Amino acid sequence: MTIITGGAGFIGSNIAAALADRGEEVVICDRLGSGDKWRNLAKHLITGFVSPQDLPGWLSARGGSVKSVIHMGAISATTETDVDLITDTNIKFSTLLWDWCAAHDVPLIYASSAATYGDGAQGFVDDNDPACLARLRPLNAYGWSKLAFDRFVVDQVRRGRRRPRQWAGLKFFNAYGPNEYHKGEMMSVVAKNHAIAAAGGRVRLFRSHRPDYADGGQLRDFVYVRDCVDVVLWLLEHPSVHGIFNVATGQARSFADLMTALYHAVGREPAIDYIDMPAPLRTRYQYFTQGDLTRLRDAGYRAPMTGLEDGVTEYVQRFLSQPDPYR
Repeated sequence: MTIITGGAGFIGSNIAAALADRGEEVVICDRLGSGDKWRNLAKHLITGFVSPQDLPGWLSARGGSVKSVIHMGAISATTETDVDLITDTNIKFSTLLWDWCAAHDVPLIYASSAATYGDGAQGFVDDNDPACLARLRPLNAYGWSKLAFDRFVVDQVRRGRRRPRQWAGLKFFNAYGPNEYHKGEMMSVVAKNHAIAAAGGRVRLFRSHRPDYADGGQLRDFVYVRDCVDVVLWLLEHPSVHGIFNVATGQARSFADLMTALYHAVGREPAIDYIDMPAPLRTRYQYFTQGDLTRLRDAGYRAPMTGLEDGVTEYVQRFLSQPDPYR
């Protein structure tokens, strides 16, 4: 069976759906809480559930039946200020899984993040060289925690220590798609604004506070969640591939482009207002991200990435506009 930590979350539940649809046995390691997060899993056969605090004991008792670990679980809010919580969840728990997978010869695929790149001053190339990783300066504790684990992994490999049979870290860029609805303020702006756009209302975007970017011209690499899942599935099918890889489209697009695609998907003309960005956010705001896909392509991944307009249209028509928007 495959264990997916964070398996009830956004990317994790989409991976779980894809594996379950293939007839794979999937065990979800996550906390469901008291909201609607459970709906992310409601359409698929799940073999079992285990809470994160119980996972070490579960692995001790049943680890022999595990064929792979997909580690998507994390404190992913870039605004989280409890750094002890972030460290326990994003670094210590990840290290525990690395050590277990290494000791038991089990593949480990884990979520890193484009947040490791900080303001992008060092570029967005997924160079696995320790010196290159050391030069990155994330803008928040979440990004730092993801970089800290990347550096741990690369250092373990460099020292020749025991490692999982296969290991891969995935630097997801700005993902959007079904099953993100539980994320609140961390949802994509597509999900946040769909109802407004569909009703013919006006959406709001941050005004630019830099002269070299127009209002709404801030650029991101928006990647459809289906592509994130496809990369994970491809890695599982290619166990000789190791490393840390960007998962992105390789093409930065503006928030204005994104909202224009949303309005067109709902059959409306764009109507966008611009508001000032909160002052505390301005010094930590990324104006440009664009993932370099060279390493992933060189490793053999050939599938095309979904373009912005196609991804938004599918998301709106297959999910957001339906009575049941879950995958």
